[in-house]
Amino acid sequence: MNAIIHQSLYTPNELMNQVVTNYLTVKGKQIRPIMVILSAGLFGNVNQHVLHAGAALEMLHNASLIHDDVVDATTLRRGRSTVNSIWGNHIAVLVGDYFVSNALAAGIRTNNIEIISALSELGKELSLGEIDQICNARDHHFDEQSYLSMIRKKTASLFMNCAKMGAEAAGASFEEYAPLVDYAELLGLCFQIKDDIFDYSDNQEIGKPTGNDLRESKVTMPLLYALNNAPADKAEPMKDLLRRGNLSDEEIATLIEFANNNGGIEYSYSRMAEMQEEAERYLDVYPDSDWKQSFRDLFGYIISRHK
Repeated sequence: MNAIIHQSLYTPNELMNQVVTNYLTVKGKQIRPIMVILSAGLFGNVNQHVLHAGAALEMLHNASLIHDDVVDATTLRRGRSTVNSIWGNHIAVLVGDYFVSNALAAGIRTNNIEIISALSELGKELSLGEIDQICNARDHHFDEQSYLSMIRKKTASLFMNCAKMGAEAAGASFEEYAPLVDYAELLGLCFQIKDDIFDYSDNQEIGKPTGNDLRESKVTMPLLYALNNAPADKAEPMKDLLRRGNLSDEEIATLIEFANNNGGIEYSYSRMAEMQEEAERYLDVYPDSDWKQSFRDLFGYIISRHK
C-alpha cells in the first residue's frame, strides 16, 4: 500500500517531489489504512482494490493534515517541521491539493463507485467538521453535544469510511458491514478525544506543542467537563478567559491546570471506556477471527497510546 502511495505521488517536478519525499519520511501510525485492510480481512478478501482504497484514504487524510497546519500555523507534526513552516503556506496548500487529486485517482482504480462516492463525501465532512470547530470557538459553545457533533464530522467520519471502503473493496454488502461502520464511528470519536487529552499534557513524545487548541479558543472534552461541572466561582473566570480570546501562555497554563484539577481528564477516559463497551456490541455480530481481535486490539491501543 505504501508503494502505491509513493508511486501515485511521484512527479518529475523537482520541487514537488522534494516536498512530498520529505513529508513521507515519517509516515505516522497509519491507523486509517490499517483499518481499511482489517475491514477487508474481516470479510475475507484483501485484494489490490483494498490496497488502493487504503492508499486513497491515507492520501486524503494527509491532505487534510497539511491544510490544517496552514490554517493553524502549526510548525511541528510528528516531531518534524511542517510543510508550511519549511516551504511556506503557498506551497503547502498546493501540496495538499496534489494529495487530494491523487487520492481521488487511487479511488478510481478500485473500480467501485461506492468507494469514489465515499471519498467525495468524506472530503465534505472533513471540511464541515473544521468549520464547525471554528464556529464553536467563535460562538463559545461550551456543551459536550456540539463538541461530539464536530468531532464526528472532523475525525470519526474518516474512520467510518475506512470500514466502509475496506468492506466495499472486499465485496461485502451494506447489511454485512453496517455494524462495523458503527464500531468505527465510536473508535474514531475515542481517537479524537484521546488526541484532545494530549493538549492538556506535557508528554514530550507527542511531537507537537501542547495547548494548541486553547490558543485558538477551541474547547475540547477535558475542559468542557471542568467548565460545566466545577463550582461557578471557579468556572466563570475560565469562561471569561475563553470568551476574550488571544490567550497568553500563562492563561493557557491556567486553563490546562483547571481542566486537570476539576476531573476533565478522568471524565474523558470514562467516556472513552463507555464508548469502547458500546462498540463491543457492534463487533459481537461477527464470528471470531484474528481480524476481529485486531479491531479490538486497535481500540485498546487508541485509548492507551502515549502519542
